[in-house]
Amino acid sequence: MRIFGHQSAITAVRDTVEAAAELGIGYLTLYAFSTENWGRPKHEVMALMQLLVHTIRQETPTLLKNSVRLQAIGDTSQLPAACQRELAEAMELTAAGNRMTLVLALSYSGRWDLAQAARQLAQEVSEGKLQPQEVTEEAVASRLATAGIPDPELLIRTSGEQRISNFLLWQLAYTELYITDLLWPDFRRQHFYEAILAYQRRERRFGKTSEQLTVS
Repeated sequence: MRIFGHQSAITAVRDTVEAAAELGIGYLTLYAFSTENWGRPKHEVMALMQLLVHTIRQETPTLLKNSVRLQAIGDTSQLPAACQRELAEAMELTAAGNRMTLVLALSYSGRWDLAQAARQLAQEVSEGKLQPQEVTEEAVASRLATAGIPDPELLIRTSGEQRISNFLLWQLAYTELYITDLLWPDFRRQHFYEAILAYQRRERRFGKTSEQLTVS
């Protein structure tokens, strides 16, 4: 059953979070559950939700100990009440964490994020709080679920898939992609280190030329 793979993935999460914190990474986002995942068999979704509640409850003391702040992005109102309670309590308990911010993407998709930001902007324009010409890139970014969270520098894609699966569509505009054939449940800290080393060897130009980057 796939749920056994989800249970095994907890070790991957723990290893990755610990490695990221040790390396001084400020933000780590995990795509835990997409809006499309609601379409999976009901028994699998419910098992995932129960596993989510158990994992949050189990890992919160470790997050506190290591000063890791927990945040969530996505349409979390769709989560079962028990999940919402555990998530809210964990975020409140870890709010003072200043070593790293762990962001869980739950009931999230990039298209949902853009649509909800567009609705906010449309509402503000219709109420006269915002002029159409004020709908800038900055205005859009500030209405996304990730407002206040830096855009990712690196996306690690496991399972060898050559797609981003509706994740952070706006925010990934200049993110470096690292694709590994490893399945997520098999991902460990050494694999995370390999991804970071590969990222460090890259040249991030943001549309500029290499020559422009060397000019002081």
